[in-house]
Amino acid sequence: MEAANSGLLAIEYCSSDLHAVGGLVPVIKYLRNSNAGIRAKAADVVTTVVQNNPTSQQLVMEASGFEPLLSNFRSDPDLTARTKALGALSSLIRNNRPGVAAFRLANGYTGLRDALNSESARFQRKALSLIHYLLSESHSDCSVFAQLGFPHLMMRLASSDDSGVREAALGGLLELARDTTLGNRSLLAEHDRLRWLLRRRMERIRMMTPEDLDAAQEERHLVDSLWIACYNEPSMLRNEGLLVLPGEESFEQPPDVAGRFFEPMRQASARRAPPVERSDPGDETGGGMILLLGLAPDGGSN
Repeated sequence: MEAANSGLLAIEYCSSDLHAVGGLVPVIKYLRNSNAGIRAKAADVVTTVVQNNPTSQQLVMEASGFEPLLSNFRSDPDLTARTKALGALSSLIRNNRPGVAAFRLANGYTGLRDALNSESARFQRKALSLIHYLLSESHSDCSVFAQLGFPHLMMRLASSDDSGVREAALGGLLELARDTTLGNRSLLAEHDRLRWLLRRRMERIRMMTPEDLDAAQEERHLVDSLWIACYNEPSMLRNEGLLVLPGEESFEQPPDVAGRFFEPMRQASARRAPPVERSDPGDETGGGMILLLGLAPDGGSN
């Protein structure tokens, strides 16, 4: 085990050029190691290698790295190894069409559903992050997630004690509500549990201390946006001035209060002022202003 750990650490040190130094295949083999710690560490290395790196994503896919990651994510008996595998899998398929296609073909959705049903907030957050990405990328995924019962799971997690889980669940529900092509908005709007949930969250937010309100800025905006998307009316938070607190930036254009105040004065001034007659700059009457550039010619020279 120590030798494997040392090998993984050495490989991770060279992760920026892992394929060139011949370390990619050993890392993928370590994903199948009998030791859970080794499997988790190998997944960590894969995450580092493929994150925001299309070339490395392609190399890992070609080296059959997708399969052991998916297997560990779905069924590894060690929760840490499962969570690390999900993180690596998420980095591998993000902005990677072949990776997303492979995930769909292998029905990775069931693994995500299992993750949401787990008791680990960290596992739930990682699953919700990938769900949010898939929902934002494809309308077809919205339909699949709705059919597999994900809205109900996300509604439950939107009441989680973990703020990260709550916000991620609300974000996923918002993506579903924004997809109007398949009736998901109507599905959510007609769900009594969602209305009850959002009202409960707003009541909780109303009772927060100023410090907690500041920390819940993202949640406040998510709750308000989801309420508007489903029910087409301002939320309680917006009506009571809890959406944008003093000192926070608003992404909405503020009303032109000063403009409305001074507009009548400008109009009255314009009515009283006499028309201004403009003279032709070349007019000999001298009504215009002539700008002279350079020195005047010397009139006394012959």
